[in-house]
Amino acid sequence: MLRFDGYRILVTGGSSGIGNAMATAFRDAGAEVAATGTKPRDAYETDLDGIDFHTVDVGDEEQRRALAARFDRLDVLVNNAGMVAYRRAEYEPETFRRVLEVNLGAGLHLATLLHDRLAARPGSVINLSSMTAFFGSQGNPGYGASKAGIVQMTKTLAVAWGGDGIRVNAVAPGYVHTQMTDRFKRNEEADRGIVARTPLGRWGLPDDMAKVALFLASDLAGFVTGQTISVDGGFGCAIG
Repeated sequence: MLRFDGYRILVTGGSSGIGNAMATAFRDAGAEVAATGTKPRDAYETDLDGIDFHTVDVGDEEQRRALAARFDRLDVLVNNAGMVAYRRAEYEPETFRRVLEVNLGAGLHLATLLHDRLAARPGSVINLSSMTAFFGSQGNPGYGASKAGIVQMTKTLAVAWGGDGIRVNAVAPGYVHTQMTDRFKRNEEADRGIVARTPLGRWGLPDDMAKVALFLASDLAGFVTGQTISVDGGFGCAIG
């Protein structure tokens, strides 16, 4: 069991799904964890016990600045908050821009705002990409583009900030059963197709992603930076 006693960690979008699994995993490993969500704390039925919760729309620049100002020290920033718009809504310019801002721009801005506090530890940044960074997502051009951008942003920040001791990596989940993907899990045909194309023969769980985040934040990954780790049960290997 990895321990993070004395660490301070911020997980954006830590109110549900993958983000909540990461926030609670770090908490259970001894860290002091802060998390964000777009709704008030009591609106969530997920585990937020012992977590310093903040209601924040990370797509809003001023709210990001206010959030960053709350931290006098930080060991790990997990840029997990994200959104997707279905029914081809991302083909509309306004929605496309919003998805890119929430999924990509917010992470860069928060990391930049918190750079000095991360450098003082030194700490690390963990970004959330997606398997859609590596192949087309015909219904979601904003989501796919933002997740591909995270791969490149991760490399860029790793190079730019390596001299400061800050490691920057990313996790690229495959099909993970969360509220965001529930529409596919409940569709029997889609569910069967996803499982059939996944070499490990199942959907991913939020805890699968959390375990990789703990590794990337730990000293075990002390010489790992600029990497995007696919955690997809082999789904990406089976495409084509």
